Amino acid sequence: MGDAEAPEASGPRRAGLRSLLPSREFISSRKGTLLVGEVGLSFISFVCFAPSSAAAFVTAPLIEFLAALFLLFAYSTKFNERFKGFHWPLMDFLRCVSASIIFFIISIISVSLYSDATSRAAGVFGFVATIFFALDFYLIFNDLANFLKQGGDSNDEPSAPPDDSDSD
Repeated sequence: MGDAEAPEASGPRRAGLRSLLPSREFISSRKGTLLVGEVGLSFISFVCFAPSSAAAFVTAPLIEFLAALFLLFAYSTKFNERFKGFHWPLMDFLRCVSASIIFFIISIISVSLYSDATSRAAGVFGFVATIFFALDFYLIFNDLANFLKQGGDSNDEPSAPPDDSDSD
């Protein structure tokens, strides 16, 4: 009797924990790959900055790690489709622009002013994170520009050409 209840008790728990993980389809997409890279590089940069002599820069990678982790969760669980109040691509664009600028600045400072190995490692990972964030904001910018060129229509159907049969 106890054995029959054990699989039922562990089944929903696995489904609950599995629902927190991003889907394979999203992770294999371009946006998912970039977000996973941003989360990973921000976390590695945070871990490298923490014990270094450039520990004053530890908050920037931490904030970017948390922001990228939130957007990874939001996009993978389609949370952004349920919350229509935010303009998600614009918020993601501003996050990527600010992150790439901040990571570039603190990476230059940590590599040039500090001589310990952890500061230099954090700077190198910061430069790689800068490339990831810059690539992400470039791709988001192209998507937003194409959206605005189409007149901001959210439907996927192409507009029909105007009928010129009644012209004089």
